Amino acid sequence: MFSLFRKKDLLDRDDQERIVAAIRAAELGTTGELRVFIESHCTYMDAMDRAKEVFVNLGMVKTERRNAVIVYMALLDHQFAIFGDEEIYNRAGGPEFWSGAASHLKALLSEGKVVEGLVTCINELGAALAQHFPHDPAISRNELPDEIVFGK
Repeated sequence: MFSLFRKKDLLDRDDQERIVAAIRAAELGTTGELRVFIESHCTYMDAMDRAKEVFVNLGMVKTERRNAVIVYMALLDHQFAIFGDEEIYNRAGGPEFWSGAASHLKALLSEGKVVEGLVTCINELGAALAQHFPHDPAISRNELPDEIVFGK
């Protein structure tokens, strides 16, 4: 059976608004950038490979301070990955921080709490960004859109 998913099928409007509001709130305290990319299926065996590809395709490697983070999710395949650019990856604590953030997200996803998991993850990533890349009035622009990006 073939099924075509549209973005409204993956998350309803209220859920999308909650996630975007969390992104905007998290970015208020930092020069860092957060993006969420959601699709129904991961076209790769490893979600991290897909997250890296999406990161590049969305131009996230071009942030001025190399401090962008993407949360990638393939909802129907039950896969996700969190990928941070080189500066935030290292400053936040390397593998320990990132695996901890992934564990917190995974725990909520395993309870079926997709939106709560994403919001919690965004808050955690935002706190790390604010700590290591605090808001700078000299950099007042939002380098990347805050909206959720939906794949296929």
